[in-house]
Amino acid sequence: MSSPILSRTALATIVPALLAFASPTMAAPTPAPKAAAATGGDVLPFKATEKTLPNGLKVIVVPTGFPNLVSVHIPVQTGSRNEVEPGKSGFAHFFEHMMFRGTPSYPPEKYQEIITKAGARQNAYTSDDLTNYYTTFAREDLETVLKVEADRFQHLSYPVEAFKTESRAVLGEYNKNSANPMQKLFEVQREAAFSTHTYRHTTMGFLKDIEDMPNQFEYSKVFFERWYRPERTAVIIAGDVDPGKAIAMVEKYWGGWKRGSFRSNVPVEPPAKGAQYRHVAWQTPTLPLVTVAFRAPAFSDTRKDQAALSMLLSLSFGRTSSLYKRLVQDEQKVDQLFDFVPNRVDPTLATIGARVKKPADALYVRDAILQTVAKLRDEPVSAGTLADAKSANKYGLIRSLDNTEAIASTLASYVHFERSYGTLNRYYRVVDSLTPADLQAAARKYLVDDAMVVNTLSHEALPAEVKNLPKLADFAPKAGDATFDVLVQKSTLPQIRFKLLFAAGSAHDPKGKEGLAALTAAMVAASGSRERKIDEVTKALFPLAGSFGEQTDKEMTTFTGSTHKDNWDQYLGIALPLLVDPGFREEDFRRLKDAQKNALVLDLKDNNEEEFGKERLQSNVFAGTPYAHPVLGTVKGIEAITLDDVKAFYRQAYTQGAVRVGISGDVSDAMVASLKTALARLPGGAGLAATPGIRGRMPGGIDVEIIEKNTRATAISFGLPLEVTRSHPDFPALWLVKTWLGEHRASSARLYQRIREERGLNYGDYAYIEAFPRGMFQFFPNPNLGRKAQLFEVWIRPVAPQNGHFALRAALFELDKLVANGLTQDDFETTRAYLMKNVFVMTATQDQQLGYALDAQWYGTPEFTRMMRDGLSKLTVADVNAAIGKHLSSKKLSVVVITRDAAGLKEKLVSDAFSPIAYDAKKPQALLDEDQKIGSMKLGIRPEAVRITPAAQVFAE
Repeated sequence: MSSPILSRTALATIVPALLAFASPTMAAPTPAPKAAAATGGDVLPFKATEKTLPNGLKVIVVPTGFPNLVSVHIPVQTGSRNEVEPGKSGFAHFFEHMMFRGTPSYPPEKYQEIITKAGARQNAYTSDDLTNYYTTFAREDLETVLKVEADRFQHLSYPVEAFKTESRAVLGEYNKNSANPMQKLFEVQREAAFSTHTYRHTTMGFLKDIEDMPNQFEYSKVFFERWYRPERTAVIIAGDVDPGKAIAMVEKYWGGWKRGSFRSNVPVEPPAKGAQYRHVAWQTPTLPLVTVAFRAPAFSDTRKDQAALSMLLSLSFGRTSSLYKRLVQDEQKVDQLFDFVPNRVDPTLATIGARVKKPADALYVRDAILQTVAKLRDEPVSAGTLADAKSANKYGLIRSLDNTEAIASTLASYVHFERSYGTLNRYYRVVDSLTPADLQAAARKYLVDDAMVVNTLSHEALPAEVKNLPKLADFAPKAGDATFDVLVQKSTLPQIRFKLLFAAGSAHDPKGKEGLAALTAAMVAASGSRERKIDEVTKALFPLAGSFGEQTDKEMTTFTGSTHKDNWDQYLGIALPLLVDPGFREEDFRRLKDAQKNALVLDLKDNNEEEFGKERLQSNVFAGTPYAHPVLGTVKGIEAITLDDVKAFYRQAYTQGAVRVGISGDVSDAMVASLKTALARLPGGAGLAATPGIRGRMPGGIDVEIIEKNTRATAISFGLPLEVTRSHPDFPALWLVKTWLGEHRASSARLYQRIREERGLNYGDYAYIEAFPRGMFQFFPNPNLGRKAQLFEVWIRPVAPQNGHFALRAALFELDKLVANGLTQDDFETTRAYLMKNVFVMTATQDQQLGYALDAQWYGTPEFTRMMRDGLSKLTVADVNAAIGKHLSSKKLSVVVITRDAAGLKEKLVSDAFSPIAYDAKKPQALLDEDQKIGSMKLGIRPEAVRITPAAQVFAE
């Protein structure tokens, strides 16, 4: 028998499921069975049959579609709430035990023998409002189970000796639970919160009453006669069952059960009169506990209050909340953070709790909770966040209904309120109707000082200030306070690094001003502050070995700062004004504008065919979208930008609502606070409007752009658009594919082996499923290059012009085999084993770890290494090959080639002429035979699908 007086572990586990649950309203009893079919708005997909017997017993039959098994749940509307008489607390739970003590017809041994023969799993539990008995068994034993259950509910009998024995067992259960700090804390919390209502005691009851139970034999009979009556009971039969036959069985065995007449008035709790604090001194070593509770509304399936408050606290303190990330993941001050708004018949308590790692942090954690609570009253949640939470609640519940016992158990937790099958469906309609305003209204109504109860428990001394309860208004955001959280990666490294990731990138460039996002970022990082010119900043940072730089990409701009912890305060005073109070001098603007134009025209187009080709491929794949132009912009766009454009973009883009902040190293709380204080000078607001959904252009065949340029070699890039980003379920599979095909700078990859190693055509050949700017200069991509759409790309490093046609065919030959055949089991396992370890290598630096953590926030994914290792570990070769077939093609590609003889190459491509290859050294005959096959491979490129563009025209406008 179980008694759900929530344990510490149970709270952390059960809260997400409870968040969804709220209240019932019941249809009037009907004299005949009534089948309720699921409607479009129902979360329960079953057709239930309900009938109220003449004696008041409610019968609910639910065929679940699962074969062979039946689960019977019998919720009785009696719990610790009903224990209104002094000295009788704990009796509902105690009686749960006594219900297994037998009847004259079925003594305990005989009863247990029947249950055992049925192969049944049986138990019971008691809560504040109900006692539920449940049995799951083979369908052929339904009549037997209903018969013996009806007997014990009507004819329970036990001698005084058995009563006294069981009372000692209950005391033993209390003693067992008393070893759990969380149980004791909740006991003290209830005593502080309630003065009158029976929720003042837990389901176990007061200790003095439990100790006196052996003397309450006569009262136990009274309790049974009062509460175990048909009008307070429902019989739920779920599983492989015929409703008509099942109801007939219930009528046969339960129809003679007599109604009761007892009425009990549960005392109403008076309004709270002030905040309460209680501390529990724990006698043995344990981690400190901190809870903050407020009066909460009763469960209802028609009114919004309880559902709204439950949803609000789940969003604010659950595993997806900012506070959870801060306290549990980033600062690691607590190892558990939970919220609990139970479904109760009467007004109850909503609790927020944390288990703190160090006693000295108890005050900090309490105040972090209170600060979050205070914010909830002033700042509504976003509609998108609420919609996501409602979806998660709904589908999380549906996901749990995967077996008959789970279905019956879930029903029992709602049915008991008004003995109605429809309670759960009605409640979820209430949840679906919630708005941000409803949640904020609930916060303002219930999260108030007078209704607050704060509890702590510890073995060691806590900060003395923890007993002094501040007002919630003390935590309300003040003017200038930062409105963002800080991701903290605490380590022993004395070098402090922070990143400020703004949702502002080249995709936000206004038409005709392409390059504005990049130039604005450069003006922030490299043009000085209002106080210091850039040469003065450089000189001031030199002895500190401090740095402050920028990186702009399509969707984001990231500023990264670094200094030794000893120099933090001095560094912050020099570097942060660059962002929050920029100089924006005309001379710096002219200098940086010229530098950006030169970077586009000279460094990219004139001096680097490989990066030029890759950038052009991006432009072609995403033509017509905000991703179509390079981050650097276009020549015409850069020339059109004015200093006023930069200032306007700065004001719109670099706001508190648009920034994600992360810091790593041996970071102190004071450092985090000072960083937030500095950034609080940024303007408020949400920042720039989000970019629209990005979708690349999928070619109908092989489209080729040949960029004609006076160059010694031929550079080739080709690819196609991908909908797969890090938030897509196929990301790990495609990551594995690109690694096998062309891992960057890895000599073991397929393309490298076939084109460079075996044939010596070039320096290397690689594949990607994410953009990799500046790839020729580094082994791993930078973090903070998040995009809403990506591309699959193959980069063939420069080859001799006469080998360009063959090199393209060779790469397509390998890609075609990959798409047609997929990976072998051996290739899959070898590549996965490599990646399971390599993922740590590619995120090894302080900068990478912090950057990838912010990227995970942006994508809404788990931390990158964990996400990848989890994803890779679950992959099969079939999953990988399915992803290849779904997302990759060797027949629909965009190709960019940079070469001198553009017309000659076009003729070769459209004529599908044989492409010969010659070697300086002797090659194996098998390779030469394959060369013949590759050289004659038909690409089917149409003349109109090949265009020649002079290099000077590319990215001109």
